[in-house]
Amino acid sequence: MADQSPDEGSKRKIDAEEKGTTEEASGTEESVGSASSDGTPDTADTPGTPDAPPESDSERTSEFVALKPVDVPALKPPRPVTAGPALGARPKDESAESPAPDAEEPAPALPPLDLLAELTNTPKPPETPARTITRRFKIWVPIVLLLALVFVIVQAVRPLPPPSLKLGADTSSYTFDGRFSLPWPAKGQSAVQVQGSGSLGTFGEQKPVPTASVAKVMTAYVLLKDHPLKKDEAGPTIEVDEKAVREGEAKDESRIEGLTAGAKFSQQDMLKMLMIPSGNNIARLLARWDTGSRDETAFVAKMNEAAKALGMNDTTYTDPSGLDAKTVSTAVDQLKLAEAVMRFDAFRPIVALPNATIKGLPQPINNNNDNLLLAGLSIKGIKTGSNTAAGGALMWAAYKTVGDRTPLILGTMLDQRVDGPDPNGGNSLTLVKENSKKVIAAVRDALTSVVAVRKGQVVGYVDDGLGGRTPLVATRDLKAVGVPGQRLPLRLTDSGKRVPHAADAGAVVGALTIGTGPDAPTVPVALQKDLREPSFGSKVTRLG
Repeated sequence: MADQSPDEGSKRKIDAEEKGTTEEASGTEESVGSASSDGTPDTADTPGTPDAPPESDSERTSEFVALKPVDVPALKPPRPVTAGPALGARPKDESAESPAPDAEEPAPALPPLDLLAELTNTPKPPETPARTITRRFKIWVPIVLLLALVFVIVQAVRPLPPPSLKLGADTSSYTFDGRFSLPWPAKGQSAVQVQGSGSLGTFGEQKPVPTASVAKVMTAYVLLKDHPLKKDEAGPTIEVDEKAVREGEAKDESRIEGLTAGAKFSQQDMLKMLMIPSGNNIARLLARWDTGSRDETAFVAKMNEAAKALGMNDTTYTDPSGLDAKTVSTAVDQLKLAEAVMRFDAFRPIVALPNATIKGLPQPINNNNDNLLLAGLSIKGIKTGSNTAAGGALMWAAYKTVGDRTPLILGTMLDQRVDGPDPNGGNSLTLVKENSKKVIAAVRDALTSVVAVRKGQVVGYVDDGLGGRTPLVATRDLKAVGVPGQRLPLRLTDSGKRVPHAADAGAVVGALTIGTGPDAPTVPVALQKDLREPSFGSKVTRLG
């Protein structure tokens, strides 16, 4: 047997001691864990298990030392998690079921910011007015900027308003220097105007009164509208009927005598018989011919329709001749008719005739207005009227050349009556002609022509609708005709053409007119400087 070193002996001694300790501990566990239910310890291992072979020293050194069991207190089982009441569920009656003494209330849900602080272990910052303002600023500023951008884009691409022409404050009208007063009659009513310049004034109460044969002017107007004629054109033929022949024999009214049934006359000759000697029977014949009726009712309806269209609101026609006293009008209304009827080229030459010879009539016909037509006042019509109900009535037209213009002067005078005997209004007819002659002479003497607007004068501007104004100037002198003291309106028009958004200086964009009616003098107006579209800033800041 070989000698052992001290170290080896010591090692064996330590291993022996550890083995003994281990076996002691194992015996203790087995005695504790393998005891039977009646307290008898199991001395054998599991049946059929052979005894383990002896362990080597190296194996024993790797075994763990069994620890003595320690008493551990029993843990409570976890409390089951129950779902909360369903949304809208009725809460349980607390008095019916009391929670267990040891039951815990469920923790309330945390606000989002508090929950975020819990998750990130970052405490929620304290709320202050400055932090509230900052948070709102961060939220609303981007929204406001986006809305502002949308607004700017919409404003920039919106269609531009149409430009318009506006008069300057000092060019809205022109007033002739001096003063003028008309020699109005003492009674009745009257109205006078210069064609293209406008009214010179009215006299008397404009109430409806009988017109007598002045009503035949409306008969001629309707006839020429239905059957237009050119100047000096004869027109269609019209056959005389038995009724016209019989009415030509009446003694108490003006008429055309010597007619025979079946005789034919041109429309132009019929108009001469209507207007020059004032044939009542011809007025009724033309009314029947125009409508193809046996009486004049349909034609009278046309007369009233035409009066309404001309704005003759105080006029009523009951017959085509004016013999009926219920045919009434005013001087102002009849002046509207005079202006309209004198536009017919076939009408003006007829009413200017003092007399006429018509083939088929036994004698020439004479104008009841002959003393005025031959008075040297350039009077060219239009129609007289007289009877007991109407007194004397007259619609007249005269001319006066002033400068480079010869305007038409129109006037009406109704309800002129003489004091004393007046058989069938004859003396009143003389009176109305004399009173009208005075008015005509006074207007002709006072009529003058002036330069109301000079070439190059600024008369207005183009308004682009967004605050921009481009001056407008007259391209030549604008002359006006009137009487002293008369005030004429000025107006700017686009002459039927759309005003552009942009144009060069000198471009004609409209017209300047002085006076009233289609005969009013007019001159073109042009841009004084370049017309440009509104700026981007004007587009964006517009409100309308």
